[in-house]
Amino acid sequence: MNKLTKQIVIRLGAGIIVLSLMGCDRLFPLPGDIVERVSDGDTLVLKSADGQKFTVRFACVDAPEIAHSKKENSSKRVRDVNQFSWGVKAQTRVEELIKQSGNRVKLNIIESDHYGRKVAEVRLKDGAFVQQVLLQEGLAKVYRAYLRKCPSKDLLQQVEAQAQQQKIGIWNDQEFIDPWEYRKVSK
Repeated sequence: MNKLTKQIVIRLGAGIIVLSLMGCDRLFPLPGDIVERVSDGDTLVLKSADGQKFTVRFACVDAPEIAHSKKENSSKRVRDVNQFSWGVKAQTRVEELIKQSGNRVKLNIIESDHYGRKVAEVRLKDGAFVQQVLLQEGLAKVYRAYLRKCPSKDLLQQVEAQAQQQKIGIWNDQEFIDPWEYRKVSK
């Protein structure tokens, strides 16, 4: 076999290998569930390996609310504008994190809530803990009403205390109303 033929065979073989590997995700699926969309700062819609869609509520934290209707979206009330502004920031940050993780997350499901959502600790493919990131950046609060079921409660309370002490995000906003209080007064 001459030198030119040998190079062609090697390049052709390499090309076939590369093309084969491009389809490997069908043969060897990536780990984790696929995120279909980020509903808000603490809720995701996912698709499992078997194609089933389900909703996941972040365990241990509560992010600010987002507007869910045209009426809410056009509200001029200070408490609404403030809550929704922080809610959009939290949602946008979660979207960024999910995108950086290739739209895949790993779940530690703790329970299901009364809306039928899975309640879970959510990690990215690099192991980053989404709830921890939100608390560190002042985009959520520890949800103390459900803290007893939270496996990472000590870590999350510590992270929240640091953000509060440093006045990061919502901790630097005198007008901010806790999401659970906001929901109570807005019903």
